[in-house]
Amino acid sequence: MAKMMKTPEDLLPLTPAVFNILLALADGEKHGYGIMLEVEENTNGQMQMGPGTLYGSIKRMLKAGLVEETDERPDPELDDQRRRYYRATGMGQRVLRLEAERLAGQVALARAKDLLAGIAGGGA
Repeated sequence: MAKMMKTPEDLLPLTPAVFNILLALADGEKHGYGIMLEVEENTNGQMQMGPGTLYGSIKRMLKAGLVEETDERPDPELDDQRRRYYRATGMGQRVLRLEAERLAGQVALARAKDLLAGIAGGGA
């Protein structure tokens, strides 16, 4: 029996690690350490992703077709050849968009229930 291809919806909800990795890759390819730094910056230090979490997540994301390793490298004078670079695939970008929409819906519900009052961008 042939294995059915998963749809983007089948992969939701994403774990926080996968969501933040895809978010870091949304504006272009990065190497692993660069992803870790951007996740920490994007979350104001609330998520500090270690190598085990990062590379374990990337391994699963490669298998699911959400990211791919790239062969392209910056100027060799500026780069370490041991670095592996990753980018989001078309499927990864679709899944990221769907997850962002799902989370926006949850935030809208929290606002409607007046749970975000007094929080920047939270309304009243």
